[in-house]
Amino acid sequence: MKPALQFRLSQSLALTPQLQQAIRLLQLSRMELELELNAALESNPLLDMETGDAVEAEEADGADAAEAADAASENAAEAPETDDQPLDLEFERNEHRGTALDEDGMEPQDAEIEDLRDHLLWQLNLTPMSARDRAIAAAIIEAVDDDGYLSEDDESIRDALASLHVVTPDEIEAVRHRVQLFDPVGVASRSLKECLAVQLEVLDPDTPGLTLARALVGEHLEALARQDRARLCQRLHVDEASFETALALIRGLTPKPGGNFASTSAEYVAPDAYARKVGGRWQVTLAPGCQPRLGINEHYASLIAKARREDANYLKGQLQEARWLIKSLKTRAETMLKVATSIVRAQEAFLEFGAEAMRPLVLKDVAEEVGMHESTISRVTTRKYLHTPRGTFEFKYFFSSGVTTVDGGAASATAIQAMIKKLIGEEQPARPLSDQVLATELNRRGINVARRTVAKYREALNIPSSNDRSRLG
Repeated sequence: MKPALQFRLSQSLALTPQLQQAIRLLQLSRMELELELNAALESNPLLDMETGDAVEAEEADGADAAEAADAASENAAEAPETDDQPLDLEFERNEHRGTALDEDGMEPQDAEIEDLRDHLLWQLNLTPMSARDRAIAAAIIEAVDDDGYLSEDDESIRDALASLHVVTPDEIEAVRHRVQLFDPVGVASRSLKECLAVQLEVLDPDTPGLTLARALVGEHLEALARQDRARLCQRLHVDEASFETALALIRGLTPKPGGNFASTSAEYVAPDAYARKVGGRWQVTLAPGCQPRLGINEHYASLIAKARREDANYLKGQLQEARWLIKSLKTRAETMLKVATSIVRAQEAFLEFGAEAMRPLVLKDVAEEVGMHESTISRVTTRKYLHTPRGTFEFKYFFSSGVTTVDGGAASATAIQAMIKKLIGEEQPARPLSDQVLATELNRRGINVARRTVAKYREALNIPSSNDRSRLG
């Protein structure tokens, strides 16, 4: 077989470094973008963060973010940019951090959120105990879940203590009863019945309805959950007034002792775009933090012609990367503005009237309007936030599928959820609306929705079923 040359024509998709960079920047959140640009400024001497007189005046005046975004957009419209010019935008580093300083001139830091386990361990350190019991109590506290219940069995706790002490189930139980009296009372219980019983035990013996409440929790909790009041009154030989007193006492207890303690620290977001009504029309502007004002360092750029060959090649490479980054940032800002404008245009009814007026919207709708691929829209809408008069929402919040209506239109899933939430909020506590009743009411309003769909939306809103709401009521 002889070697030979052959020509073959084929097509393949290749991502250039510039395109890869543009895609990566597009999917970064605002915080991640700042970190990315800080790293670029440190590594590339040809990059500069420009300030400008307008920015300094703006910081001195303390204008809010929306006004700053409008000013940046107006400046950009009056002075069109070229590839050789830096973006006429400012990167406000302090907007999402806050600008207030303490007496030492430092930015104040938020205190660390105390979770349930930290709160219990603090009490443990103040409680007189032997070293053995203290170790058992610490193991129990570490095994408590976020709701305040102890879901692990004694064997698991014994294994956790094996390297320190050999303990018995009786010892674990004795220490657990002491932990149950920590604040919040009832923590480290193994069941709802036990949790409520412990809370009742610490009440004043003269509390009205206490004896009956203990009997209901200890022996008739399931029947109480079924709201079988008449039968319970007959079985316990009590009148309705006494029963209501005991029931009110039980309702005042805490079924999840750990519910008031945050398991994670609060997360703060800074808007990427602002939507507001000006002169009867909705306008969208980007936040200044999404439009960093980068430029070329002219000092280092002027050294390229004078430097040695190796240094000149290095500076040329850095100059090219700087130009790519500036162009990618400009593309990112333009794309975000187009997508945000398209979303606001589609969801004007939501901005005017609330969630019940949300229109069905999918990625394809926005992609067709702005002339981009759906994957690009997906990147833009992830971890990007729009500030509106009704609150700050992630771009993805405005997208939802639709359900047909009797007039041939469509209602978004978000709007239907808002309607369900409103109907449940207006129901009578003694007669909660079932999923079928909710579906019938929505059908009466012209929305074709099945009972199972209502159940799915209700669960997505973390709303209990009608039976559970009846028990809670």
